[in-house]
Amino acid sequence: QVQLVESGGGLVEPGGSLRLSCVGSGKVPNFYTVGWYRQAPGKQRELVANIIDDFATKYAESVKGRFTAGTDNAMNAYLQLTKLKPEDTGVYYCNAQLPSRFAALNLPANYWGPGTQVTVSS
Repeated sequence: QVQLVESGGGLVEPGGSLRLSCVGSGKVPNFYTVGWYRQAPGKQRELVANIIDDFATKYAESVKGRFTAGTDNAMNAYLQLTKLKPEDTGVYYCNAQLPSRFAALNLPANYWGPGTQVTVSS
């Protein structure tokens, strides 16, 4: 059973930084793409960053230049948040998604973590 668990959230003042981590238990096939989503109160979940491969990561326009996503040597994911704004407040989720070209393998389309709360406030 694959599980993802996020950590590193918390309360931070505007302009501050946080580093979120995502650790997978069980084995996520390495062809899954890893991403980060967030959900603000009363809003839909939105994509923050999608790690396409070792050389490309797609970011939401609102976080470009401030957030950096990646995976470490243990293939765990991280999201570095800098220059935080109050509008960055929300629950941040780690996601592992099966690329469409592997749909015939009949594997789960998505794995999600339970989320970690980030609150940006003075």
